[in-house]
Amino acid sequence: QVQLVESGGGLVQAEGSLRLSCAASGRSFANYGMGWFRQAPGKEREFVAAMRAATYYADSVKGRFTISRDNAKNTVYLQMNSLKPEDTAVYYCAASEIRWGRSFAFDNVAGYDYWGQGTQVTVSS
Repeated sequence: QVQLVESGGGLVQAEGSLRLSCAASGRSFANYGMGWFRQAPGKEREFVAAMRAATYYADSVKGRFTISRDNAKNTVYLQMNSLKPEDTAVYYCAASEIRWGRSFAFDNVAGYDYWGQGTQVTVSS
C-alpha cells in the first residue's frame, strides 16, 4: 500500500512558476513508476508527465514542465514554468507498481495503482 500526498498548488499569474511535490509513504518507493495527471472542471483526467527509467511528457507541457524524483525522500516533483491559464486544474500524483511482465502505461489512468487527493493549480491571465 502506498499513500500519496500532493502539495505546492496555488494561484499564480500567467508565465509564473510553481513546484508541486508528492510525498509517498509505504513500501519501496523506488519500485514505482510515478506520474502526474490533471483534471479541469468538466473535463476528463489527462496525463501530464511520468517517469520510471525515462521521463515522458504530454505535448501540451513539453518544454515547460519537468518531472523529477528523490527516492531518498520518497518524493516526486513537478516543476511548472511558463504557466498558462489552460494549465488550471487539479493536479494528481499517481504511482504504478513495477512488476515483472507489466509495461508502464505512463499516460493511462488505468495504468496506476495509487492516487493522491490532488492539489489545485489556478493560473490567472
